[in-house]
Amino acid sequence: MIHQEGNNYRGDLGGPRENGPIVVGVTGASGVIYAQKLVETLLEMQREVMLVVSAAGRRVIQEELPPRAGEDPWGDTNRHLLSIHPERDIGAPYCSGSCRFLGMVLIPASMGTVGAVANGVSTNGIHRGAEVALKERRRLVVVPRETPLSTIHLENLLALARAGAIILPPSPGFYHGPTTMDDLVKFVVSRTLDALGIDNDLVQRWGETTLDEGGRTL
Repeated sequence: MIHQEGNNYRGDLGGPRENGPIVVGVTGASGVIYAQKLVETLLEMQREVMLVVSAAGRRVIQEELPPRAGEDPWGDTNRHLLSIHPERDIGAPYCSGSCRFLGMVLIPASMGTVGAVANGVSTNGIHRGAEVALKERRRLVVVPRETPLSTIHLENLLALARAGAIILPPSPGFYHGPTTMDDLVKFVVSRTLDALGIDNDLVQRWGETTLDEGGRTL
């Protein structure tokens, strides 16, 4: 179960900060494991996260994520940096351009959410947060989860790209030698962090050498 923690955002007003909060919007598409890993990784990096999950997103969590005893899906690491906001709360910090959040990620992004944002139809806090990110020229990363894509889907994604969003399909690479599902998930999350401008070493990068503690090539 997801529990409401309310708004513990401690930022001030003004333009975006490089160490500002990351807004994570989880919607009703398959692939919520990407959101779980992203939130966990950001908290481990001691980054502030403002999380909002749609009603459909909560349903997907119940279907796709195994329950953790006594915990919600977001774990307990650095929970003081995590605030969870209701889907319908248009008074959440990220719904205002004066909130200095670094960027927002829609992960996974349903085609309904993509369509609403692409057409400027803000019916909840997730849509409004994405609208704010676009109008304030903040980073908006959209991780769409649907296949196949119709012409309508493609046109909506193109509209978002033209408006400044980064369209990042969850298409894992295989050149880093993945052996587990977690390896594949980490690849997508690593690229998502890259799109946000957040350095990370979740996966072996193409052309880069990884050394062990003794300085030997792995």
